[in-house]
Amino acid sequence: MRDHERWGDVGTFLGLAIAISCIFYALILSTGAAPAGRYYVTGLMWTPGVAALLTVRLRGLDMASLGLGWGEGRWALTGYLVPLGYTLVAYAAVWILGFGGFADQANVAALADTLGWKDTAPALVILGYFALMATSGFVIALTGGLGEELGWRGLLAPRMMGALGFTGTALVVGVIWTAWHLPLLLFGSYNQGTPWWVSVPCFAVLVLSISVILTWLRMRSNSVWPCAIFHASHNIFVQAVFTPLTGARGAATPYAIGEFGVAVPAALVLVATWFWMKRKEAVAAV
Repeated sequence: MRDHERWGDVGTFLGLAIAISCIFYALILSTGAAPAGRYYVTGLMWTPGVAALLTVRLRGLDMASLGLGWGEGRWALTGYLVPLGYTLVAYAAVWILGFGGFADQANVAALADTLGWKDTAPALVILGYFALMATSGFVIALTGGLGEELGWRGLLAPRMMGALGFTGTALVVGVIWTAWHLPLLLFGSYNQGTPWWVSVPCFAVLVLSISVILTWLRMRSNSVWPCAIFHASHNIFVQAVFTPLTGARGAATPYAIGEFGVAVPAALVLVATWFWMKRKEAVAAV
C-alpha cells in the first residue's frame, strides 16, 4: 500500500469518525442521564464502525480488509478469557487488601431486586448473575464492541502497521482511542466519582494497554472478531460484574476499582507487556 493511499484512508476514517461522534457527544452531554441515554451511547460506540464502512465505500477499499473473517477459534476464546483473567486478579487484590468488599450485602440485594430474585440466597444470586452476564450480557455487549472495533482495529490499526510498526501502531491508535473517550470522561458522567487527574491517567493507561493486546490479536488472527469479543468481555466483567459486586470500604474504593481506579490498569500493564514481548509473532502473521 502506498503511503498517500494509507494516510488518505486514515484521514478519511478519522474525519468521518469525529464528525459522526460529535452528534452523539452533543446528545449525551445535553441530555445527561435521560432514559434514552443508552441508545445514544450505543450510537456513539458504532461511530467508528460506521466511519470504517463509509471509508471502505468512499475510498473503494476491499470490505475483507476490515478483518470480517472469523479466523481460528482459539483467538476468539483468547479474546473472551483474557479480560476475565486480569479482571479477576485485579479485583481479588482489591478485596484481599481491603479497598473493597466482595459480594457486599447491599450490592447483592440490589442485584437480586434488579433480577426479580428477592427471596433467593445471596450465593445463588451471585452465581446466577455472573452466568447471565457472561452469556446474555456478553452478547448484548458484543454489539457495541463490534461497532468500535470495526473502526479502531478493523480499519485503522492495519493501515498504520505498515508505516509505524507494531509498537507505534498500538500506541498511536491507543492515544486516538483515549482522546475519543475524553469528552464524556471530562464533561459527562463516564467516570466513577474520582477527580479527573486520577480518572484520566488511569483510563489512559488502561486503554493504551488494551490497544497493545488488541493490536496483537488483530494481527495474529487476521480477524476483527477476537478484538470485538475482547472488548465486550472487558466491558461485561469490569463494568457489569465485578464492580457491582464490590462494596465500598471507605473513600479509597473508587480509586481502586473500575476503569478509573488503579487495580485494573495495573493488571493490564502486566498483560500488555507479555503480549508486547510476543509482538514478533503477530507481525509475522500479517
